[in-house]
Amino acid sequence: MPVIFKRKQKAPGLGAVVSELEQAVDARDGARTERAFAAMLKGLRQATDTECVLAGPRLAALLTAFPPTGPRPLLASAAGFCVERGADPAACAEPVLDGVRQDLFDALEFAHRWNTAGGAEDELPEPDEEIIDDALPARLGGDAYEVTRLALAWCSAEEWQPPALAVLCRSAEVRRRHASALLPACRELAALGRHDLKCLAYALAVLDDEPLMVLHRPTGSGFEMRIGGIGDNFQLHTLLAHVLVGGGHVPGTAPSAEIVRLATDPEPAQEPTDAVATGAFELLAPDGERIWNEGLPDDIPVVEGYRLLVLDEPLYRRSWNADRFFPHLPGKAELIRVLSDDEARTWFARTTSVRSTRQGS
Repeated sequence: MPVIFKRKQKAPGLGAVVSELEQAVDARDGARTERAFAAMLKGLRQATDTECVLAGPRLAALLTAFPPTGPRPLLASAAGFCVERGADPAACAEPVLDGVRQDLFDALEFAHRWNTAGGAEDELPEPDEEIIDDALPARLGGDAYEVTRLALAWCSAEEWQPPALAVLCRSAEVRRRHASALLPACRELAALGRHDLKCLAYALAVLDDEPLMVLHRPTGSGFEMRIGGIGDNFQLHTLLAHVLVGGGHVPGTAPSAEIVRLATDPEPAQEPTDAVATGAFELLAPDGERIWNEGLPDDIPVVEGYRLLVLDEPLYRRSWNADRFFPHLPGKAELIRVLSDDEARTWFARTTSVRSTRQGS
């Protein structure tokens, strides 16, 4: 008697798995949605780049249909993974960053209610879901569903960073549309000291096509520049030295071609390097306060419509690893023009306190 062997069924592709998830969500079938969600996560691990390109916007669009108490950060991370594999960041950005915004505000509301209800010694809790218990509604005020939503937002704020970075670091248009509205809430939540949101805050603060007026105090010269896509002031420092020292406009030692490539190459480094950049300047604000390399171009004050930065001789030798803060975000610094002597003097007149501070040091 012949034996009939069943062929092993081929696993459905990512597109089919996402379709099943969409249908389950549309039917409001919790058990079916849970099964489809697990299948989608498994399918992502086996998906091709082409499948991810198509699936990313569909997964992002599902965020608006998922309940706030559901695994929305994980769904957003699935969409972000697809962006990393080639999906259009602009097509995925709005649902992802709307989710970020909602959870940031909900987490801040959680903190406000917790502090209002507690005593002076009652600190904000760590973002751990163990805080969600039967006593929480009474403490925070509100029904169990609302309180659970706020508490989950408090616990999951950091989980939104990877999908947010996926769309923010791959599209200047996304940053222009969404970043400024999210940055204050991100910084406010980070200031409470329970969440590490440095990467998100830095990405939201990235400047694009930003006018920058640079004054070089030792030579009295000035330069109109335009910068964009710079993740921190280490990267800015490198690019200023490349343009101004490397371009022969001010004295000093220009960074090597490899250091510049690490700061500007559209292709991210595949792994960390040992390349070391050396500081060429002291970075100062118009009032003489130091602009730290660890900070951001966004820290540079705006004067007369321009970020105004003063460069002086370095007080001591500084060096740092030349890898950029955001591997997928190439920086740009462009010299628009060299200021005339009269223009430079006009801008230097706005930095009187810098001059007196430096002369007295």
